[in-house]
Amino acid sequence: MRTNDSALTASAAVDEIGALAARAKGRSLSTLAWGQFRKKRGALAGLAVITLFIVVAFAAPLLAPYDPTAASSQTLKPPTGTHVMGTDILGRDIFSRVIWGSRISLAVGLVSVLIGASIGIVLGLVSGYYGGKADAMISMAMDILLAFPGILLALSIIAVLGPNLQNVMIAVGLSAVPVYTRLVRGSVLSAREAAYIEASRVVGCRNHTIMFRHLLPNVVAPVIVLSTLSIASAILTAAGLSFLGLGTRPPTPEWGAMVSDGRQYLRTAWWVSTWPGLVIMLTVLAINQLGDGLRDALDPRLRR
Repeated sequence: MRTNDSALTASAAVDEIGALAARAKGRSLSTLAWGQFRKKRGALAGLAVITLFIVVAFAAPLLAPYDPTAASSQTLKPPTGTHVMGTDILGRDIFSRVIWGSRISLAVGLVSVLIGASIGIVLGLVSGYYGGKADAMISMAMDILLAFPGILLALSIIAVLGPNLQNVMIAVGLSAVPVYTRLVRGSVLSAREAAYIEASRVVGCRNHTIMFRHLLPNVVAPVIVLSTLSIASAILTAAGLSFLGLGTRPPTPEWGAMVSDGRQYLRTAWWVSTWPGLVIMLTVLAINQLGDGLRDALDPRLRR
């Protein structure tokens, strides 16, 4: 009886595996990843919010009812039908400034991540693939940079380069380089001994070809997830720098600077800081939810 039961159990397991293989047959990795991603309601909601902000950023000239930099005599007016989010100390429409500010904040997040990821990927590939002295030198440099908090490192770079929007992007991007470098290095260390890498060496592929054509595509999934989450961190860091007066210059509408403009009027004009602060919170929350969904979708170990 036990033999028969074991045989039946084994047969059922084989049938189940066959059914799973049949369902997976013809499905690409992107299809499997999308199937996993759409199961996450939070990730879908985050994607919808981010898509909305991107559309708003591109359509800012059409959506903003007023000039975001034009002052008026309607100073510190509470939210009304005319100014749905009120006005600031110079009479500028906060709703229009929030809309235009989405362009700057999203641009800072994307450009900063592009800078950090580009440099970090190259350093991580070189460090993990070659090893030896190159690995030791790059790892030591990254350890030194990681000893500084991200915002402090960005402040130091801004102090050298000067406070403006372009330098904020550079500072935030450079402060993220160590994280990308460590992530890519670890992934390359585990992948460089794989059989397909040895086969590439045997057929005469050059080192840069192996790194960028064979290793990079196999370590790009965690980089995508990290990049998504880093956009949220970049937006927060840029907003913090602008709050301290080290970011964009007035009268450019930027969410962090708008929060700073209203900090003296929190009791009498709460709307000046509240609306841009809520938008920052919503954007960062949506990006984090999107990043969590991408992590679950792109990591095969988390698929069910």
